[in-house]
Amino acid sequence: MLLRVIGVLFFVVWSSLGVNAQNQELGKVTISELEEKVNPKDTTAAAAILFKKGRTFFTYNLKNGFVANHVYEFKIKIYKKEGLSWADQNARYYIGYENLNEDHLEFSNAVTYNLEKGAIVKTKLDSEGAFKKKINKYWNEKTITLPNVKVGSIIEYKYILKSENLVRFPDFEIQYSIPVNYFEYKMEIPEVYIYKPILVGGFPIETAAKLVKGYQAFEDQYNKTSSLSYQQINAVYKGKDIPALVKEPYVNNVDNYRGTIQQELERIRSPDMPDKDYTITWEGVAKNIFKSDNFGKELNVNNFLLEDVKRLLTNVESQNERLSIIFNFVQNKMNWNEVNDCYTDKGVAKAYADQMGNVAEINFILINMLKLAGIEVNPVLVSTIENGVPVYPTRTGFNYVIAAAEIEGKQILLDASHKFTSPNILPLSVLNWKGRLIKKDGTSLEIDLMPKVASKEYSNILAKIDASGAIDGKIRIQRTDYDAYSFRIKNATKSEASYLEKLEEQLGNLKVSDYKIENKKTTLNDPIIETYSFTSENQFERIGGKIFIDPLLFFTTSKNPFNQENRQMPVYFGYPTQEKINVNLEIPAGYIVESLPAPVRISLENKEMVYVLSIANIDNKIQISCTKEINSSIFAADQYSGLKDFFQKMIGSQNEKIVLKKV
Repeated sequence: MLLRVIGVLFFVVWSSLGVNAQNQELGKVTISELEEKVNPKDTTAAAAILFKKGRTFFTYNLKNGFVANHVYEFKIKIYKKEGLSWADQNARYYIGYENLNEDHLEFSNAVTYNLEKGAIVKTKLDSEGAFKKKINKYWNEKTITLPNVKVGSIIEYKYILKSENLVRFPDFEIQYSIPVNYFEYKMEIPEVYIYKPILVGGFPIETAAKLVKGYQAFEDQYNKTSSLSYQQINAVYKGKDIPALVKEPYVNNVDNYRGTIQQELERIRSPDMPDKDYTITWEGVAKNIFKSDNFGKELNVNNFLLEDVKRLLTNVESQNERLSIIFNFVQNKMNWNEVNDCYTDKGVAKAYADQMGNVAEINFILINMLKLAGIEVNPVLVSTIENGVPVYPTRTGFNYVIAAAEIEGKQILLDASHKFTSPNILPLSVLNWKGRLIKKDGTSLEIDLMPKVASKEYSNILAKIDASGAIDGKIRIQRTDYDAYSFRIKNATKSEASYLEKLEEQLGNLKVSDYKIENKKTTLNDPIIETYSFTSENQFERIGGKIFIDPLLFFTTSKNPFNQENRQMPVYFGYPTQEKINVNLEIPAGYIVESLPAPVRISLENKEMVYVLSIANIDNKIQISCTKEINSSIFAADQYSGLKDFFQKMIGSQNEKIVLKKV
């Protein structure tokens, strides 16, 4: 049994780190620690976790059986004023169980240490520095604010979380926005519980485990002290010098990559009972979810929808047209209450009457209406980007549900809870790797949520340069699919005047006139088209009688978003894109072209990213065509160097000048 527990640790780099726990105890603060001005391993750090220690152990009582106790201890050094925010600490605990008592959390040992006139001064937290608030129906949060924290301080605190939830322990985080000098996590688990450890982040960890005797004393039904003896697995995980989790551009959810030790219950082995297996399949997850009254039952509640479906579909035979009509109806009628869930709350009938509901209620209404319309449709469980990626079968890993319709062998993904979505265009937060389509019979299918077709943004510019230094012209921009959706949600509440003011600023303070836009809030399946005229007096430089112009004018990229030397996390673009800019530039009378930027073609391996710039001079016109394709939604961290180099070459190309000289 011991070997089974050790052997299922995934992604661990095994090594002997020589990690030791010197002075890793609360209350042991030294003058040298208080005098330390910078973190030795990261001189830029505003603060550092000198140590984090965790311990998970079980207690037992006759009424509830085993209860998990998770104890955490922190010691943190503040180096800079930006690190003062670490004086505020919080922890959440779960209260939304159906069959278990809510978790209990308590802070203690909260102390601030300062060095004053060569002596260590200790300030304890009083009751006014502790707060409790309700986050939602599932979670509460407790917060403490450490007193008298200043640059140079060391803070310590401890908290214990008691939980009857033995299926999944809280994640033990080993990586934060500041470096961690040392961590240690001890587990003392009765051998009847077999847990599967998973390490996220790939940091080297020293681990050991042994089988020992465990013992519990408890009160029996006669209020007499009784005891329970068993074999117990003691395991420990240690590590040191974990770097800060750096903020990086183009990241979906940083918590997907944060260094973490996770523990999930795999099996219970009781001496006198058959093994209870918690390692369920996706089919098992599907069956369990459909059994819920707030899921499967709600997908069969449709009588109240029948009259509206008949009215909407009178003389409509095409299934594609039926789908479009019903989708638009539900999207316009229903209003999302901003609650993500894959289970209903008040039920589809009440939500329909109120014209408001959570994600599940709105999309279940859509599913039920499509079924009445004779369209094959099933729910798809999703974990949003903010919720993380469910990499193993679990019913708690999902927090969202959409619909998948099938017409003529083609699958169409639908979400009517948001106002600017359309068939196969989902909210950006839903584009998170894979979903799970589940059917009433308990079978399930993996569904790829990532778009395959590139969203397009095409810009056409007709411009004329005046010898006096002005440039004027017309622009037409067409956006499709997710580029159009992103534009709509970003600008939905902006007035035209506000939007144009920002646009003029973004494009180098040019002046926009004759602005028109099509399909901003209607005909969401069609592209958004913007057209406008512009004038500008600062789009080129005049030096020594010559004119120097950027080939893409105000659409020139000047700064590489990837400027880090190394990258910790994958680069996430959200969806494939194709950006194309065509410029037809008329040069002023009395000037000719002296030089043009060189044509360029840059491509990553497998054409995951392609950049092409072509340019030609015909009579008094310069024609420029520039295309950038991003054909993958996500790039691994080990591709970062190539990605950075690609952008640098692209920017260099765009900033190579067109040079005009007088005849």
